[in-house]
This record gives sequence, structure tokens and C-alpha cells, in this order.
Amino acid sequence: MAEKPKKGGMGGGLVPGTYPPPTTSRPELVGEKFAVVAGHPLVSTVALSVFEAGGNAVDAGVAAGIASNVIQVDMANFGGIAPILIRKAASEQCVSIAGVGRWSESVSLDAMVARHGGHLPLGGAPCIVPGAPAGWLNALAQAGTMSFAEVAQPALAYARSGFLLDSGLALSLEICSRGFNQWPSSVDVYRPGNTALQAGDRLIQPALADTLERLIEAEKRSSGSREQRIRAAHDEFYSGDIARIMSAAVQENGGFLTVDDFSGFEAEEAPAPSLLVDGWRVHATPSWSQGPVALQILGIMMRTPGTWHHLIEATTRAFCDREDFLAAPDAMDKDIQELLADDYLDSLAHEITDEATPGRTSAAAIPGASLGSTTSIVTMDASGCTFAASPSDTLDGGPIIPELGILCSPRGVQSRLSSSHPNRVRPGGRPVVTPAPVIATRGDESWALACPGGDVIVQAVAQVMWRVMTTGASLQEAVEAPRFASFNVPSAFHPHPSADRLVYTEGGINEREREQLRAQGHHVEVWPNFEFDAGSVQTIRSAPNSQGERVLTAGADPRRLAYGLAR
Repeated sequence: MAEKPKKGGMGGGLVPGTYPPPTTSRPELVGEKFAVVAGHPLVSTVALSVFEAGGNAVDAGVAAGIASNVIQVDMANFGGIAPILIRKAASEQCVSIAGVGRWSESVSLDAMVARHGGHLPLGGAPCIVPGAPAGWLNALAQAGTMSFAEVAQPALAYARSGFLLDSGLALSLEICSRGFNQWPSSVDVYRPGNTALQAGDRLIQPALADTLERLIEAEKRSSGSREQRIRAAHDEFYSGDIARIMSAAVQENGGFLTVDDFSGFEAEEAPAPSLLVDGWRVHATPSWSQGPVALQILGIMMRTPGTWHHLIEATTRAFCDREDFLAAPDAMDKDIQELLADDYLDSLAHEITDEATPGRTSAAAIPGASLGSTTSIVTMDASGCTFAASPSDTLDGGPIIPELGILCSPRGVQSRLSSSHPNRVRPGGRPVVTPAPVIATRGDESWALACPGGDVIVQAVAQVMWRVMTTGASLQEAVEAPRFASFNVPSAFHPHPSADRLVYTEGGINEREREQLRAQGHHVEVWPNFEFDAGSVQTIRSAPNSQGERVLTAGADPRRLAYGLAR
């Protein structure tokens, strides 16, 4: 019998055989000065350049966010939304920036139904004031150190000179074109000559570059403090020709926005609601987003035995509360703290039985207006300053306004046309949007997470946090672990379809576990491993090492183009 080959490499064996196989497809990044994880490699390099120029996490995050509006324009438009969370250095508090627009003051539920029936046709009807520009500018003014010109310069260069498409972006533009082909102004830029752009082709967006340059020039013309100059850029967007052009375009396409709606808009700063979980104070964007749903899901999960069934049922309980109670803070009847109270979460966990909960039904059976996706950015620096954002609004959501190179946020599709629903269309109201970044704090430690994916966003974030908290998984292990996505309540997107007890499970959840779920009444479908629609969690966490130094670790989800950098 042949002797078994020796291991040991330089010790004389054929192969070393002393190192274990990798536990993840990507390495978990480690840094001490700064870290970024964004939805595309080019966006991450923009944040890197700002960090290296001396900017803090907010400067880098805002620069990356604006760059994503150029590079990932398929997923997030400068005329769209940008929910933001910030933790300033040496602070245990997190603040939200409401980079989500409002309905026109002239709209009402009755007026919307009278004009469009039970539909919200894309083009103008669901348009709200663009929230992203105000969100980026207010975050920069409140917690950054740089000028708008400095943080917007990389995005301007990519819009003016263009950049080469990778295969993922080229495919995404082709998929989005199935929706935007109805608008010649969008086709002219993103499918020139009505021919799909290919990997390696250059995408140039001159009108978008002109819009960014207008804001930069307005800031440069202004005098006063840094904050006052940034405010001049805000006013250029919301109180001048840009607002006039956008409101006219929206009205021409059946919408309600006026110049007064633009001039009165602010992306307000407010304390972020939070929940104490496993020693972490977990903060999320307020109830103009699904942030409270993420907190509830995690809180209920941590009160269960942690089987797949219990985790799915925890998700259903939180989404049922979204349907029953959630509205923007200025329109919500119930105090959000009631929904996050320990005894209330205990009661929701105790409701879970061994049987799947029947789904909420949806009355609508008309063509939907579901938008493609979102992108996300998380940044952190050595001081503990932390930034998380999930900009959104996709190219299939509305026509590009040719003079400006942007669309007007169609996020009204996440409002309801039912007078009994808490998230119904209201004059000047905000819809409850799906993107919802999270920042957790524990002493001077921070943990930021953000994710794209519609109704899956808060599910994916909660599952990653639960896995880290309960199993000790690394960030990269947690973002690569198999996921489920429940669709047991009406979708957040008009016309809000639902599917009774439907749950998708990734291939890493084995067949025995899926059969157990079916036996408990779940309608189980199977996704492949690393399914695009399972979300893409970007996350960074700080913690002391054994020598007492602050260390930043980062995880980037392989399900999409997410990319991390750390120094």
C-alpha cells in the first residue's frame, strides 16, 4: 500500500495542506483609518479619494452618493431619494436626514383617484419632490467638512467625460430599458440610437453634468460660511429654473408638483428611532422609511428559537405592523416607541406558533409600477464618524427631463390609494419608502449596514445582524450566508400585490429544511445561491483589537457589484 503523501510544504511534503479552505468567497477587509463599502467599485474609489484628501466619513459618503447617481444611474437617480443616517464622531446619537421627497400640497387622495382612477401610471402621477439633492447637501452641511464642489467633482467628471460600462451595468441598463423605452428622452442617453450599450462602451451624461455644475457654480458665487455656501447650492436646485423645469415636466405628464412644492422642501434632520439588541443600540431611519420594520424584525427574531420558520414568522409580524400602523412621523397615529417597546415585541414573538401565518391579501390586480432596485453606501473613519445611505429611483421609474439629465422621483408608488391605509396619499405627505439604512452603536463602537432590494431590504439587514449576534459570524460570513425573503404581505410598490405565505429561500438552505417549512404551511420557492433579488448588504463595523486599537472591518455582498475598500 502506497504511503500517504506527507503535508508540510517546505517541510518536505508534496502540498502544504496546513491552511484551512476559505469560509467566504471574498475576504473580510480590515482597516484603521477608514473603510467604505458601496454598490459599485467605481463608487467606492470615489469615497477612497475623498478620504485620502482629508475628508471624513460624511464627506466620503456624500461624494460616493452623488457618484452613485452618475455611475449607478440605473439604480439611483440624482432626482430620486437618499435616506441617510449619520453618527458624528464622539457621539452616541444617530441622526437621520430625510432625503425623501413629499407629495405636492395640491394633491389629495380624491384628486389622484379622480385623475387616474385606481392607477398610479409612471411618468408624472407618482412624482414627489426629489429628495436626494437636499439629502446630500444637508448631510454635508451638518456633518461634513468639505464644500459641495469638492465632493461633487468626481461625479461631475464621470458625467461629463463618461466612464466605461462593465458587464453588470450594461445588463442592468438593458433590463431598465424595457421600462424606459417609452420615453425618448431616456432612450437618447441610455440607449442611444435605440441600441443597447455593451460592456466596454462609454456612457456620457452631459445634461446631468450641466446640472451638477450649476449647483457647484451657485456655491462658488455665494459668500459666507461653508454651510451658507452649501445652502446656495440647495436654493439653486429648489428655488430657481430647475424647479420650474421639473414641475412643468411633471404636470405635463399627469402629476401635481408645483414650484412652491420645490421651494418649501427640506431634508430635515431628526433623531433616529432605536432598539437595544444584544448590547447594541440599533438605529434606523424613521417611519418615512421601513427602518422601524427592520428594528421590529430583529427584535422579534432575537426572542425566538431561531429556526427558519421562526425567523420567517418574525418577519411577517413586523410587516403586518407596517400595514396597520406605519406612516411618515408627521402623519402617524401611533407612537413609534410603542411598536418598539420590549413588552410589545415579547407579545409579537409569543404569537408565533408552529404554523405559517396566513398572508394579507391585496385587492389590486392591475399592472404594477415596481421599480428595479436601489444602491447603498456605508463609510466609517478612525474617529468613529459613520455614514449609511440607500439612494434610489431607477431609470424605468420616469422620463429623463432632457434639460436637466435627471428624472423626478416616482417614489409616490409606495403610497397607497386607500383612504383607510396609514400610508395613503396626503397633501405634502411623505410615502413610506423601502430603503432603510441602519447604524448600531455600543459605546464608541459603530456598525453600519445598508442594502438595496425593495421589500427585501429590511429582511436582509435583519438576517445579517441576527446571524452576527447569535452565531459570532464575521461580517463577510454573515453577508454571504443563505437568506430567505418573505412576501406574505402586500408589496410596498403599487399596486401592492401579495402572495399568501410565499417565501423564497436561497440554495444554501437545504431541502430537508425547506420540506420542514412546507410542512408548516409555507409556500416555498427556491432561489439559486447568491440570488440578486435577495439583496446586497454592505456593512462596516468598528471594534477594539486585543491591543486596544480601533479596527474597522467591512463586508461586501457578492450578490451584486458591491465593493469594499479599507486602509
